[in-house]
Amino acid sequence: MIPCLLLKGDGLVKTTKFKQPVYVGDPINTVKIFNEKQVDEIAVLDISASHEGMEPQFDRIAEIASEAFMPMAYGGGIRSLDQIKRLFQSGVEKIVFNTSVLTNSDLITKAADQFGSQSIVASIDAKRSLLGGYHCVTHGGRVKHKRKPADLVRQAVDSGAGEVLLNSVDRDGTQAGYDIELIASVTSSVSVPVIACGGAGQVSDFAAAVQDGGAAAVAAGSMFVFHGVHRAVLVNFPDEKVLQEQLFDRLANKTINTRS
Repeated sequence: MIPCLLLKGDGLVKTTKFKQPVYVGDPINTVKIFNEKQVDEIAVLDISASHEGMEPQFDRIAEIASEAFMPMAYGGGIRSLDQIKRLFQSGVEKIVFNTSVLTNSDLITKAADQFGSQSIVASIDAKRSLLGGYHCVTHGGRVKHKRKPADLVRQAVDSGAGEVLLNSVDRDGTQAGYDIELIASVTSSVSVPVIACGGAGQVSDFAAAVQDGGAAAVAAGSMFVFHGVHRAVLVNFPDEKVLQEQLFDRLANKTINTRS
C-alpha cells in the first residue's frame, strides 16, 4: 500500500478526477506521520511541474526524501538523464514517468539502461470512453489520446519500465472503489508489477484490486489524507489488525467482500 502524495508548489493537494486540487498539508509533516505509521513506500508526484514547464523542485524533493524512512518514488517535470541522476542523489529511489511514456520513450530507455529497469516506473492515466473501453490522457487529464491503456503499458515496458502505476481518472478522489475492469485489462497484458491507483475508500478495495484485478500493489491518496463523510483532512493509515483481518486474511482465503 503506497500513499500517493500530490505536490503543488510547496504543499500537498488532493484532486477529484484530476481536478479541483484541495490543499491537504505540508509534505514534511505528512511524511513524518507516515514514518510513525511504518508505511512501506511513498510516491510524490509534482502535478504542476510538467504542466507549467518547470523542472523538479530538487531542494524540496531532497528535503522530503531526507525525512522519509521508507523508499520514495518521484515524478514530475523530468526531461533529462542529468535530472534523473540528481534526483537519485537527492534520495529518490524510483523515477516515475508520465507524459514521457508517449512523448519521449527514448528517455525511458536510456534511464533504464543507465539506472536499471527496477527504478523506472511508467505512470499511465486512463479514462473510460463514452462508447466503452478506455483511452489514455496526459497533462493532468487535459490531453486525450487514442491509445488504449494496455497498448501504452506494453510500449512503456518495451521501452524499459520495470513497473507500472495505473491511474483511473474517473475514480480519482471518489473513494468509490478501484476500476477492476481497467486494472485487469492491463495486468493481463504485461508481466511487470502493476500498481493500482484511483478510487480506494476502504481496505477491502485493496484486496479487490489485487485478487480480482491482478494488481501487484495498491496506491491511494484520499483514503490516507481524509477522514469521515465530510472529508476532514487527517493523515492516516490502517493499523496492523485492520490490515490483517480485512486484507491479508481475505487474500489468503481468496474471499473478497467487494462493493455492490
